[in-house]
Amino acid sequence: KTQFVVSGLDDIKKGKVPMNRIGIRVGTASEDYFKTEISHGNQNYYPLRSRQQLYDSLLAGIIDVAFSDTGAAEYAINNIYCNLTIVGESFAASEFAIVTPKQWIYAQDLDVGILSIRESGQLDDLRQKWFQAKNCPYDTTQSTAITVEAVGGLFATFAVITFIAVLLYLWTKRRNIKNYLSKFIHKKESLTNAKYSKKRSSNENSEHVQKDQVVLRDISYF
Repeated sequence: KTQFVVSGLDDIKKGKVPMNRIGIRVGTASEDYFKTEISHGNQNYYPLRSRQQLYDSLLAGIIDVAFSDTGAAEYAINNIYCNLTIVGESFAASEFAIVTPKQWIYAQDLDVGILSIRESGQLDDLRQKWFQAKNCPYDTTQSTAITVEAVGGLFATFAVITFIAVLLYLWTKRRNIKNYLSKFIHKKESLTNAKYSKKRSSNENSEHVQKDQVVLRDISYF
């Protein structure tokens, strides 16, 4: 649902949309109205064979606008085709009839019932409940900017995935890491032993020198 150049029926009459970009369902009251009030009998519009083709053509960009009855259009854009919207006010209002058998014994009760729910406002409530209720999971007119919470969630997800990837990498390289650690520990122990041996040898040499000096002193006394 984006801001569109057409704000209503008058813009279509003024030619703001090319005729071949206007979708009209063939064999409907919309076609009769379009021929009478807009195209003056010309069939230069884009013909549609079904309601499904109408919505698909709009979504695919084949047409820019299409005529549809208000009730069906409201239900479709509020519950199914959330990227479509209705522009302008309703036009060419007409009465719909309920067909019943002749001399139907419940005809009068039906008339009274319809009149009753219309006067009580229940008919408008039903229309609002079933046709104007908005059940789309999101509103495409709102900003698509990423919020701070969303960024935080993405960062946390990335951190968890990175941590798991590191663990998997370490697990696959565990033998190499084990060998490296073993060599490192062995090398460290070797250096420690060599240093200890050198120190011990130095101490032993020092002791021998001291003993030799003592012996020499003892000999000098004689």
